[in-house]
Amino acid sequence: MKPKLFSTIRDYDAGLFRGDLLAGITVALVAIPLSLAIAIASGADPAAGLVTAIVGGFLISLLGGSRVQIGGPTGAFIVVVYGVIAQHGYDGLVLATLMAGAILVLAGVLRAGNLIELVPEPVVNGFTIGIAVIIGSSQLKDFLGLKVASLPAEFVLKIEALWGARATMDPLALATGLCSLLLIVVLRRALPRWPGLILAMALVSGAVALLHLPIDSIGSRYGALPSHLPVPSLPNISLDKMRELLPSALVIAFLAAIESLLSAMVADRMIAGTHRPNAEVIAQGWANIGSALFGGLPATGAIARTATNVRAGGKTPVAGLIHALVILGVMLAAAPLAGYLAMPALAAILLTTAWNMSEPHKWEEYWAAPVSDRVLLVLTMVLTVLADLTTAIGVGVALGLALRLRDKGLPAQWSGRDR
Repeated sequence: MKPKLFSTIRDYDAGLFRGDLLAGITVALVAIPLSLAIAIASGADPAAGLVTAIVGGFLISLLGGSRVQIGGPTGAFIVVVYGVIAQHGYDGLVLATLMAGAILVLAGVLRAGNLIELVPEPVVNGFTIGIAVIIGSSQLKDFLGLKVASLPAEFVLKIEALWGARATMDPLALATGLCSLLLIVVLRRALPRWPGLILAMALVSGAVALLHLPIDSIGSRYGALPSHLPVPSLPNISLDKMRELLPSALVIAFLAAIESLLSAMVADRMIAGTHRPNAEVIAQGWANIGSALFGGLPATGAIARTATNVRAGGKTPVAGLIHALVILGVMLAAAPLAGYLAMPALAAILLTTAWNMSEPHKWEEYWAAPVSDRVLLVLTMVLTVLADLTTAIGVGVALGLALRLRDKGLPAQWSGRDR
């Protein structure tokens, strides 16, 4: 369970540092707009996204079991975070995140990281696609410039509210969102090594500010971002509150473990390496505890940012540490500039994130899978969208394990025959 940093630092040299430095800066430029957008979509203050990327990202790289994992806030948490904040307030979210961190540390110590193999892949794919659908629907308000006082958390009610406000669509906001979307796609294809997200954000938001267009920005909606990290503190803790928040804490812990371990597995294939699953789970635990103490969001390994790190030349966890420190530097030196970022452009970033999360290049493979896998995927996706993540995960895992037992044959003592 030893962190990878301790293993890689023994043979560290100037060449490795140059690669890690460039990769860390590159990933930080990708992570900044994503962290802001994820926080806003979660119903939190934008600064909470940066705090999570700084504190959570630093601890995941410092203590994690992967050479190249990059941590921070991710789209997978938007649904559960939004729900917790709506029901228990932001202080409730901080406590749930703190509890999830403790659960993850305990799980890692008990070597539960190896249990990732028990979660059926169709369940993971199903709730990932379901989360993508929910994220995409939540961004339509800002992308289209609709005038809706507040969006309901429930998917069906949310769609009804958006449809009811269709007459308030703002052509300027839509044009801004479409321009951002187009720039993101073009820059990713033409200049894949460049930080396309932040370039698209800067160009579109700069044009909106210079032309004085009447479009919502982070500054106009949320005020100025702080230029410093908050002082660490504990949330209000009581046994009754902890009992209320335990289901949410378990979901946060499960999502953090699943996403980080899946991300580490993807990274292993990219670098032909191996990660330490239990060290990774423990790192997620301490990262969530640290993020909660600073008032941040749940944190986990981020597949897209980890892949960006590998493509940019990151070789060791030092790249992740640099990524967190660069974001901190930007927060300290350039926080006022974030106030100019246009809301439709942020919505475009999350729409792109949602599309990528759904992995459309794999849809044909999903459809060619056995019928039981397809049913499991669709059921998990529908429950994620129409019910909640707790139900989706619980039903999906239980049904998936039952199907696995059926395929392998029941043990003799379960067969109902006398022996």
